[in-house]
Order: sequence, then C-alpha cells, then structure tokens
Amino acid sequence: MTRTGSVPIVDPSERPQRVPHSRFENVVALFIGTFAVSFGLYLLKEVGVATGGTAGIALLASYVTSWSFGVWFVLVNLPFFALAIWRMGWRFTVKTLVAVVLVSVFSEVHPLLLEIRHIEPIYATLLGSLLAGIGLIVLFRHQASLGGVNILALYLQKSRGWRAGYVQLVVDVLIVLAAFATLPLPMVLLSVVGAVILNMIIAMNHRPDRYFG
Repeated sequence: MTRTGSVPIVDPSERPQRVPHSRFENVVALFIGTFAVSFGLYLLKEVGVATGGTAGIALLASYVTSWSFGVWFVLVNLPFFALAIWRMGWRFTVKTLVAVVLVSVFSEVHPLLLEIRHIEPIYATLLGSLLAGIGLIVLFRHQASLGGVNILALYLQKSRGWRAGYVQLVVDVLIVLAAFATLPLPMVLLSVVGAVILNMIIAMNHRPDRYFG
C-alpha cells in the first residue's frame, strides 16, 4: 500500500479476493429474504396499500378478484422467466423461481399464524416497505430476485451499470399509480411513499461499484 498525501492507494494485487457464497449461505439467504419480503407485503395488504413490481400487480389483482396474492404472484411472474434464462443464466433463474414460490407460500402462511386486528396504515407502509427492501437486498446479494421488474433491473445494472433501485423506482411508481383504478387517493399516496422507500433502500445498498456478491 502506498500513500498520496494522506490518502492511501491500495494496489489491486493487495485487495482481498471475493469469496463466493456457499450453498448453505444461499439456502439460508433465500429463506431470510423471502420471509422478510412476504411479511412486508402482508403488512401492506392488511391496510390496503399497493406496491411496485410483479408483487404490486399481484396485490392489485388480489384486491379485485377472489384469488389470493400468492396465486397471482406466481402467475404474473411466469412470463418473465424467459428473460431470466436468456440474460441472467440458469442458476439465477432457478434461485428466482424458488424465491417466488417461497414468497407465495409464506404469504399464505402469515394470515394463518398472525392475525392483525389493528395497525396504522402509515406505520404498516413504512415497516412493510422497509422489510421488503431489506429482503430484496438479501436476495440480490445471493444472485436471486423475485422475478418481473427485479430481473430487468438487475440485468440493466449488470450490463449498463444503472442502479437497480432507480430502475425499479421508475417502473414501480407507474404500477402504483395504476392503483388509482382500485384504491382511494390516501392509499395510493401511501403506496407511492412505500415504493420510494423500498427502492431507495435498494439503490443505496446494492450498487454495482460496491457489491458483486
């Protein structure tokens, strides 16, 4: 290591090599990430708030049909797996498929094990968006996603260096604004706030110049 003035300059040969995650670490991360995301989405659904991505589309569909969020989440994601296989590889695609299924399963389990009788919509939006954002960071850093917009955002970050959080934010806000067709104005505004919080977490914590897990 050398110094220029007071700023140390690290020789590239002295930098520690990145060690890939083990299979056990990937399995644990899939459970942690999907559990956090699914619980965050459960809180949002309990107060009638929407979110972005395919999860947001599935939530909106569950509000206006008799089918559950879990069923819609799997169905909405199916067309996007072709892009995942084509551009991101089979390993990423398989992990993403497992993650989508786990979120769908957990979303069916949460209401059976936890009954929320009252929660303020603002608090639910903040907590739900934080949990979903943290869960997505865990999945991204273990080369997985929740399909849909996640796949597109990660591909653009990998190929062009665009931050995944910002790409998702643009698409998510458009999806959330579509909630005007089914949700009252206060819930739509909360949905926009939640989408911004979630994607700012991703933008700040999953940057192409900082983490390559």
